[in-house]
Amino acid sequence: MSYLPAIKSYLKAGFTLIELSIVLVIIGLIIGGVLVGRDLINAAGVRAQISQIEKYNAAVNTFRGKYGYLPGDIPDPTASSYGFQSRGQFVGEGDGNGILEANPNDLPDNVWGNLQGIGETGVFWVDLSQAGLIGTALNTSAPAGVVPPTASGAAVGLYLPPAKIGGGNYLYAYSGGSGTCGVAGCWTGNEVNYYGLSNVSSITTGTVTSTPGLTVSQAYAIDTKMDDGLPQSGHVLAQFLSSNWDGSQTWAGVSTNGDYTLFGFSVGGPTTVATAGNGQTCYDNNHTGGSIQQYSMGQNNGAGINCALSFQFQ
Repeated sequence: MSYLPAIKSYLKAGFTLIELSIVLVIIGLIIGGVLVGRDLINAAGVRAQISQIEKYNAAVNTFRGKYGYLPGDIPDPTASSYGFQSRGQFVGEGDGNGILEANPNDLPDNVWGNLQGIGETGVFWVDLSQAGLIGTALNTSAPAGVVPPTASGAAVGLYLPPAKIGGGNYLYAYSGGSGTCGVAGCWTGNEVNYYGLSNVSSITTGTVTSTPGLTVSQAYAIDTKMDDGLPQSGHVLAQFLSSNWDGSQTWAGVSTNGDYTLFGFSVGGPTTVATAGNGQTCYDNNHTGGSIQQYSMGQNNGAGINCALSFQFQ
């Protein structure tokens, strides 16, 4: 007896409502599982990134407690006596003042806190690595008084540790932040040390080229868990090397109107200017002048890769 005619007849009749309902339920479960899985992955990345920052803060405090200085800032002959890389004779090459600085061309008045792979900001990672306080082996920096060569792509990892959150992000140490211009080289800024977190594409003659590498939701989650959840206040800030406060790229030199910009990074203060949110903003104040800025979570559910962060040393 052949069942083929009966099967063909059943198929021609189409699916019943019960069968369609079962299919829709299965599809819904699959979509829900994918979304939950994505959220779990994002949450894990945020936790890993926070742990990395906390680990580096602990390493820096351990180094300072043992040797009496910040990594990179320890002067000679103390540095050499402990077996660390020797320091230069110019300001910003191991002067023990507690501010991470870099001297790009051995001029005593040229001290900038934003350059990488050179001076104290470069030796910072080397000192931590040689002291055995971080797992990443970072032993590359330019000798005292020498500007490092161009590093791009994977070569950036010779100077900077990759961020745990991935996405092409790296961590770097710098000083200056958002403040007024200092006396030495117009780059002491607020004289605060930070870890920067952004997508670094290259380091050219010490200058970092970077772009946002975090989604708005990632930045908001990190800021909320570590600080006040606001992009322009507290010790977690939505600022990074190569950017103004509004996230736009700039190369404007040094101005005299209070919003100092040097090598593509603004050291002007926070703003309450009316800012409208869109698909490219990291934060906005709903276009309401005088209101504080908030992360743009209302734009595409915070999925835009529009943010980068800085973390004040703790």
